[in-house]
Amino acid sequence: MSFFEAAMLFCFGLAWPVSLVKSYKSRSTVGKSLLFSMVVVIGYCFGILHKIFYHPDIVLILYIINLLMISADVLLWFRNRHIEKKGDCQMEKQSHRENCNGISKGASG
Repeated sequence: MSFFEAAMLFCFGLAWPVSLVKSYKSRSTVGKSLLFSMVVVIGYCFGILHKIFYHPDIVLILYIINLLMISADVLLWFRNRHIEKKGDCQMEKQSHRENCNGISKGASG
């Protein structure tokens, strides 16, 4: 087992819960990159495969924990994107309703 590899994974592991809480509370994809997250997921998968096939040790647990956390963050990205689209659709319907009732945007009473 490499102390430095374990320390790196431990430090990354401290960052993911903060990211998860931010994603959950914000209900927004602003500031999040799905592509970046997916590259990280793929990287952890390769790290896990390396540990399984070439160098099995206890650090594998850290890879799996990190993978689960970043995967949860990816799922939250999709949830938040759905929330954003739903909000956009509701705003569009509201705007359409106002225009249909003879009320235009920017018109003063």
